[in-house]
Amino acid sequence: MKPLVATVFLVALMQLSQSFPAWYHRGWLRLLREGDSCGICNLELCPVPTACQAGTVLDSCGCCPECGNVEGQICDLDEGSHFYGQCGDNLECRLDVHDIKSGEIPEPQCVCKLQETVCGPEGKTYENICQFHEAYAGKGINASIKHKGPCKSAPVISLPPRDTQNFTGNDVIFGCEVSAYPMPHLEWKKKGNKMFLPGDDAHISIQARGGPRKYSVSGWLQIQGIKKSDEGVYICQTKNKYGFAYSSARLKVIDDSSLTFQNIPGSWSTSDGTDYGDDFDSAEDEEEAEYESGDYEK
Repeated sequence: MKPLVATVFLVALMQLSQSFPAWYHRGWLRLLREGDSCGICNLELCPVPTACQAGTVLDSCGCCPECGNVEGQICDLDEGSHFYGQCGDNLECRLDVHDIKSGEIPEPQCVCKLQETVCGPEGKTYENICQFHEAYAGKGINASIKHKGPCKSAPVISLPPRDTQNFTGNDVIFGCEVSAYPMPHLEWKKKGNKMFLPGDDAHISIQARGGPRKYSVSGWLQIQGIKKSDEGVYICQTKNKYGFAYSSARLKVIDDSSLTFQNIPGSWSTSDGTDYGDDFDSAEDEEEAEYESGDYEK
């Protein structure tokens, strides 16, 4: 009779656990699987973990290897506990200080011990060594970093400006986000004009700041009280000593308020000297011809 009661209890417990979050469910399954006693450790009977993105740790019995928790995953602050699991290589379990200060109930999460940016062998920048190992473990490749610090690269426009239209007298804003190391210089032009904006035009303003991500710059072009003469293609262009990138968007100005306002989807975007298409002549003046040749001051 007792085995039947125990079986019913375990089934009921597993059904109840289904209503909890996935990480909580995994914790209960871990307890059910391991039971109350570890017994004798026999490494030959241990299952071999595969594709562990944060390396391996020992199970609660200190015998068999299992996949460690990755960065951002909930973990056990007490190293003797194995409900949520232990953090993998180069990771430690921490409480979020911001949650504590805000009065929220914090959840311990795996945090990378080393927060220094690293450059991967393929020329991609990773926020830390943990993210690098996680990416390559998922590919089943054992690789080493190229060097500490970000990869040196030509600018890449990660968020191009978007086409838009509006009525005369209203304000419009174009945005542009660029990533590169060293940090690139970002400028705006209007197709057909050799001068960079804003020039001496009081109703046009330019802003730029670092972020929101590491080694990125965000820029904005604002036109206040648009006029029909403001209609045209606006170009966000950027460069550092390793290369350049540019992207453009069209502004359509409607001078009849009886028309229906619509956003025009899409934008033209390119980098490293590729063609703008029919809407932009990259060699229309000497400076843009210099961009095409890649002739930059080192």
